[in-house]
Amino acid sequence: MIGKTEMRKFGRKYGWVVLFLLLVSASFFARFSPGIQVYSNFQKSFIEMVTFLPLLFILIGLFDVWVPRERIEKYIGKDSGIIGILMVIFLATLQAGPLYGAFPVAYILYKKGARVSNIFIFLGAFSSLKIAMLGLEIGYLGLKYTLVRSLVSLPLFILVGFLMEKLLGKDFEVKEAKEAKGSD
Repeated sequence: MIGKTEMRKFGRKYGWVVLFLLLVSASFFARFSPGIQVYSNFQKSFIEMVTFLPLLFILIGLFDVWVPRERIEKYIGKDSGIIGILMVIFLATLQAGPLYGAFPVAYILYKKGARVSNIFIFLGAFSSLKIAMLGLEIGYLGLKYTLVRSLVSLPLFILVGFLMEKLLGKDFEVKEAKEAKGSD
């Protein structure tokens, strides 16, 4: 028999899932169209994520194995300078997929010794400077708008990257040192 403690743990861990399923079920029975639309959107996003993430994790695993830490540290590590910034921007523009696909890449860059500012610059550039996205934006909003938006947002991403490094840099270095010590 399940005790009260186990039920509380289950409720804390999976309560939101149960609540979601109950509300979606009620929406179908009551023919509540906003609830049905929420389920439809959830289903599409879930299928996209389930089909996208396995391939992404395979590629991340190969990158982790094939690219040595020294190479990442050399090109986008602590002493990389402007070349490191340009490299992460270039890497981000070549990527495809939703933003949640950038976080595993950012983690592996961090794990391999990339500079904190370069990781945040990568995330910013990934979110708005992907080549495929820029092509669509030019088609819908025009070249002038896309250039202005890109030229305004890129320096902001770089500024935010250095600000985040200043705010979080020491915490990241301490954690990295602990992880390196723990893996030895």
